[in-house]
Amino acid sequence: MDDMTSLSHTRWECKYHVVFIPKYRRQVMYGQIRKELGKVFMELARQKESRIEAGSVAPDHVHMVISIPPKYSVAQVIGYIKGKSAIYIARTYAGKKKNFTGEQFWARGYYVSTVGKDEEKIKKYVQEQQAEDKRIEQMRLY
Repeated sequence: MDDMTSLSHTRWECKYHVVFIPKYRRQVMYGQIRKELGKVFMELARQKESRIEAGSVAPDHVHMVISIPPKYSVAQVIGYIKGKSAIYIARTYAGKKKNFTGEQFWARGYYVSTVGKDEEKIKKYVQEQQAEDKRIEQMRLY
Protein backbone atom coordinates (compact mmCIF):
# COMPACT_ATOMS: atom_id res chain seq x y z
CA MET A 1 0.00 0.00 0.00
CA ASP A 2 2.93 2.39 0.52
CA ASP A 3 3.86 2.31 -3.21
CA MET A 4 0.58 3.92 -4.25
CA THR A 5 0.69 7.14 -6.21
CA SER A 6 -1.98 9.80 -6.51
CA LEU A 7 -3.54 11.77 -9.28
CA SER A 8 -6.10 14.45 -8.46
CA HIS A 9 -8.94 11.97 -7.87
CA THR A 10 -7.20 8.60 -8.08
CA ARG A 11 -4.86 6.45 -6.00
CA TRP A 12 -3.09 3.89 -8.12
CA GLU A 13 -0.35 1.29 -8.38
CA CYS A 14 -0.01 0.06 -11.98
CA LYS A 15 3.34 -1.59 -12.74
CA TYR A 16 4.27 -3.57 -15.82
CA HIS A 17 7.17 -5.76 -16.95
CA VAL A 18 7.97 -4.77 -20.53
CA VAL A 19 10.44 -6.31 -23.01
CA PHE A 20 11.14 -5.04 -26.52
CA ILE A 21 13.79 -5.71 -29.15
CA PRO A 22 15.59 -3.95 -32.01
CA LYS A 23 14.36 -4.74 -35.50
CA TYR A 24 15.48 -8.21 -36.61
CA ARG A 25 16.81 -8.70 -33.05
CA ARG A 26 20.10 -7.16 -34.13
CA GLN A 27 22.74 -7.07 -31.42
CA VAL A 28 23.40 -3.33 -31.65
CA MET A 29 23.24 -2.01 -28.09
CA TYR A 30 26.86 -1.94 -26.95
CA GLY A 31 29.19 0.58 -25.35
CA GLN A 32 28.06 4.19 -25.25
CA ILE A 33 24.60 3.62 -26.71
CA ARG A 34 23.90 1.03 -24.00
CA LYS A 35 24.93 3.47 -21.26
CA GLU A 36 22.88 6.35 -22.64
CA LEU A 37 19.65 4.49 -23.39
CA GLY A 38 18.82 4.02 -19.70
CA LYS A 39 18.85 7.79 -19.14
CA VAL A 40 16.91 8.39 -22.35
CA PHE A 41 14.22 5.86 -21.34
CA MET A 42 13.90 7.41 -17.87
CA GLU A 43 13.47 10.92 -19.27
CA LEU A 44 10.90 9.80 -21.85
CA ALA A 45 8.94 7.90 -19.19
CA ARG A 46 8.98 10.99 -16.96
CA GLN A 47 7.47 13.02 -19.81
CA LYS A 48 4.49 10.64 -19.75
CA GLU A 49 4.25 10.88 -15.93
CA SER A 50 5.59 7.32 -15.68
CA ARG A 51 8.57 5.96 -13.76
CA ILE A 52 11.01 3.17 -14.63
CA GLU A 53 11.44 1.15 -11.43
CA ALA A 54 14.09 -1.26 -12.79
CA GLY A 55 15.66 -1.84 -16.15
CA SER A 56 18.29 -3.66 -18.14
CA VAL A 57 19.62 -3.00 -21.64
CA ALA A 58 21.08 -6.12 -23.26
CA PRO A 59 22.75 -6.18 -26.69
CA ASP A 60 19.55 -7.46 -28.32
CA HIS A 61 16.67 -6.55 -25.99
CA VAL A 62 15.45 -4.19 -23.27
CA HIS A 63 13.75 -5.20 -20.00
CA MET A 64 12.01 -2.69 -17.76
CA VAL A 65 9.60 -2.55 -14.86
CA ILE A 66 7.61 0.61 -15.43
CA SER A 67 4.93 2.34 -13.38
CA ILE A 68 2.29 3.94 -15.65
CA PRO A 69 -0.62 6.09 -14.39
CA PRO A 70 -4.09 4.81 -15.31
CA LYS A 71 -4.80 7.84 -17.49
CA TYR A 72 -2.31 6.45 -20.06
CA SER A 73 -2.47 3.09 -21.77
CA VAL A 74 0.59 0.86 -21.83
CA ALA A 75 0.59 1.10 -25.64
CA GLN A 76 0.71 4.92 -25.52
CA VAL A 77 3.67 5.05 -23.16
CA ILE A 78 5.70 2.23 -24.71
CA GLY A 79 4.99 3.54 -28.22
CA TYR A 80 6.16 6.99 -27.14
CA ILE A 81 9.34 5.62 -25.52
CA LYS A 82 10.21 3.44 -28.53
CA GLY A 83 9.45 6.17 -31.07
CA LYS A 84 11.33 8.99 -29.37
CA SER A 85 14.30 6.78 -28.45
CA ALA A 86 14.55 5.66 -32.11
CA ILE A 87 14.73 9.32 -33.14
CA TYR A 88 17.40 9.94 -30.49
CA ILE A 89 19.45 6.97 -31.76
CA ALA A 90 19.12 8.12 -35.40
CA ARG A 91 20.23 11.66 -34.53
CA THR A 92 23.06 10.69 -32.20
CA TYR A 93 24.50 7.56 -33.81
CA ALA A 94 23.32 7.50 -37.43
CA GLY A 95 23.99 11.17 -38.20
CA LYS A 96 20.39 11.90 -39.22
CA LYS A 97 19.11 15.40 -38.48
CA LYS A 98 15.59 15.24 -39.94
CA ASN A 99 13.32 13.18 -42.21
CA PHE A 100 12.89 10.03 -40.18
CA THR A 101 10.36 8.56 -42.62
CA GLY A 102 10.99 4.84 -42.85
CA GLU A 103 13.55 4.85 -40.04
CA GLN A 104 12.83 1.97 -37.72
CA PHE A 105 15.15 0.92 -34.94
CA TRP A 106 12.76 -1.10 -32.77
CA ALA A 107 10.68 -4.09 -33.85
CA ARG A 108 6.92 -3.45 -33.98
CA GLY A 109 5.73 -5.37 -30.94
CA TYR A 110 6.65 -5.80 -27.32
CA TYR A 111 5.97 -8.11 -24.39
CA VAL A 112 4.03 -6.77 -21.41
CA SER A 113 2.88 -8.36 -18.19
CA THR A 114 1.37 -6.85 -15.07
CA VAL A 115 3.70 -7.05 -12.09
CA GLY A 116 1.19 -7.65 -9.31
CA LYS A 117 2.49 -9.06 -6.05
CA ASP A 118 5.65 -10.58 -7.61
CA GLU A 119 7.24 -7.15 -8.01
CA GLU A 120 10.44 -7.89 -6.10
CA LYS A 121 10.98 -11.16 -7.96
CA ILE A 122 10.51 -9.47 -11.32
CA LYS A 123 12.80 -6.54 -10.42
CA LYS A 124 15.48 -9.00 -9.31
CA TYR A 125 15.10 -10.95 -12.58
CA VAL A 126 15.43 -7.75 -14.66
CA GLN A 127 18.53 -6.65 -12.75
CA GLU A 128 20.13 -10.10 -13.02
CA GLN A 129 19.78 -9.98 -16.81
CA GLN A 130 22.88 -7.78 -17.09
CA ALA A 131 25.01 -10.22 -15.10
CA GLU A 132 23.73 -13.11 -17.24
CA ASP A 133 24.45 -11.19 -20.45
CA LYS A 134 28.04 -10.52 -19.28
CA ARG A 135 28.50 -14.20 -18.43
CA ILE A 136 27.26 -15.29 -21.87
CA GLU A 137 29.49 -12.71 -23.56
CA GLN A 138 32.52 -14.05 -21.67
CA MET A 139 31.67 -17.57 -22.84
CA ARG A 140 31.56 -16.37 -26.47
CA LEU A 141 35.03 -14.86 -26.17
CA TYR A 142 36.56 -18.24 -25.27
